[in-house]
Amino acid sequence: MILGDDGTKLSKRHGAVGVMQYRDDGYLPEALINYLVRLGWGHGDQEIFTLDEMIKLFNVENVSKSASAFNTKKLMWMNQQYMKMLPPEHVAEYLKWHMDNQKIDLSNGPALPEIVKAFRERTQTLKEMAEKSRYFYEEYKEIDPKAAKKWFKSDSADALERVKAKFEALSDWNADELQKILEGTAAEMGVGMGKVCMPLRVAVTGGAVSPEMNVVLELVGKERVLSRVSKVIELLKAKAAEQPAEA
Repeated sequence: MILGDDGTKLSKRHGAVGVMQYRDDGYLPEALINYLVRLGWGHGDQEIFTLDEMIKLFNVENVSKSASAFNTKKLMWMNQQYMKMLPPEHVAEYLKWHMDNQKIDLSNGPALPEIVKAFRERTQTLKEMAEKSRYFYEEYKEIDPKAAKKWFKSDSADALERVKAKFEALSDWNADELQKILEGTAAEMGVGMGKVCMPLRVAVTGGAVSPEMNVVLELVGKERVLSRVSKVIELLKAKAAEQPAEA
């Protein structure tokens, strides 16, 4: 017997009505197999098993005699472990289905294994990974108002103009060189990294949450980064001009 999260018999009202629903929800097949096996069998405290390990270690005496509870949070945790453990190229094969399903044009952005490496520490399902990586392939529709209110300050335009000038002069567009620019700009302004990276993050991604900023910049690409930063600088300057002058 398998029970749902609420302790009652697992049924379609708990969510997935078929095994393919778990694909649609963003779970890797390896993670789902591992999780289902662990519902009714165990080997000490070990949680993660390869298929070969399951076959080698299985013993019917270790099959649980009591009902098991299906824990969605535990499944999501296990799925993330597999996203981190499996080769990015392998995970990318399954991620592509979600990108296609969400109508994201993959010809206009980075290779999927790079997206996997950037997001596997920050997402628990492939569906979530696809949703959060959209800005790498297309322009975001709007800037998150809460992020803009929190991170666009009076000195943000200056910070953005400084990094933009350095970005324009950069011939080797890679994460290491971009990190040097971010650190150098913060030191130049005598401020913490957040004063530079957070307004830049909002300008480039449209929100306040993303992977490491230097990685984001590399994957978004020079042309797209410069375009987005330029638009935000214009926006901030226009907003500043609208403010009444102090007496």
